[in-house]
Amino acid sequence: MQIDTEENLIVSKTKLKAEADAQQAIGRKLIDLPKEKLAKLTLPEALLDAVTEAKRITSNGAIRRQLQYIGRLMRDVDTAPIVEQLKRWEGKHNKENARFHGLERWRDRLINESVTPQSNVLQEFVSLYPHADIQQLRTLIRNAQKEQIANKPPKSSRDLFKLLRDVSEAKHATDGAQTVLAKEE
Repeated sequence: MQIDTEENLIVSKTKLKAEADAQQAIGRKLIDLPKEKLAKLTLPEALLDAVTEAKRITSNGAIRRQLQYIGRLMRDVDTAPIVEQLKRWEGKHNKENARFHGLERWRDRLINESVTPQSNVLQEFVSLYPHADIQQLRTLIRNAQKEQIANKPPKSSRDLFKLLRDVSEAKHATDGAQTVLAKEE
């Protein structure tokens, strides 16, 4: 048992073990990160070396020991910024997935529901994204429908998705710029 200096209370072994397990879990997430993201974190050199070494290890027992070592190194590191950044990356990933699923739904609706003349799907999309090129959208929708009927590879469907993604990103960028300008005023 150790004495916690902030509250002058005795910290139980259970609590110490839980903290060590939490640090090892953070270490596991660090090991699973790609090198590019790992480089973006401000980690002490010893911790970074330990994580890099753990990426090369293949033996389960050795990985377990390396995780314990990483957990020991993390005792001296403020883990709050690391955890915060990991949560941001995970959240961004979830948001990106949701955005792509939404674009896939738009693409499918445009291809499948634009067959009937009374369908307003294209107008609905253009009302949300007024800077979209309607003629290019119509051409890609028509070509994707023809490919679907002829059981050909979905080249135009992919191109339509790329166009939808570009239009969506352009709107997102302009909305973000307008938000920044509004905050500055």
